[in-house]
Amino acid sequence: MTEITWLGHGGFHLRLVSGETVLLDPWLDNPLYPKEFAITSADTILVTHGHFDHLSSVPAIAIERSSLVVSNYEIGVWLESKGVKNVVGMNKGGTAQAGGIRVTMTHAIHSSSIQDGGQLLYGGEAAGYVLHFPDGRTAYFSGDTTVFGDMRIIADLYKPELAFLPIGDLYTMSPREAALACHMIRPKKVIPMHWGTFPPLTGRPAALAAAIEDLPGTEVWELEPGKTVRW
Repeated sequence: MTEITWLGHGGFHLRLVSGETVLLDPWLDNPLYPKEFAITSADTILVTHGHFDHLSSVPAIAIERSSLVVSNYEIGVWLESKGVKNVVGMNKGGTAQAGGIRVTMTHAIHSSSIQDGGQLLYGGEAAGYVLHFPDGRTAYFSGDTTVFGDMRIIADLYKPELAFLPIGDLYTMSPREAALACHMIRPKKVIPMHWGTFPPLTGRPAALAAAIEDLPGTEVWELEPGKTVRW
């Protein structure tokens, strides 16, 4: 089984059956980051877009841990300029091998820019990922987004059993939009993310659970930062 640890905000640590580790949008300076949780390895890092709360910790981790980083092409070029050696810069619809899993880059509706000193650089388009695990299961990590109709295509093509969806509101969709996303994707479990970090992020897992009471096949899986669960 895959071990999943929420790192607070939009970041996650996955440990595969093989022992390999995958980080999703790690931001180690976020207020909810579990200080007792040590990242001892990071074989692969997936980056959805260029905002600081998803990208700023990546160069240091990747250089220290010799990680493979998967991102869009533009972020990949920027990471290489910062000394990251092992980068796969891809684009939407493409699939790449990322250590022990395959990842397919999907659409997302969100902005993407990179803060670099006093500059705001073009960061390509925001994206999500479908993670294809060796046991045949798939998971959908949406990144920062609102709901969009092509989530039905993601469901039809990849049939994810697990979805990671933002619910905080203001910068991403709220529980109301995430509920519609659940109706389109129909995962067995959905992990809410990008909530509770700051006061403006008002969405809560309980609100999402209430909004999908008419979708009995989907369970809202509320995680605690630093507490590992198995899927």
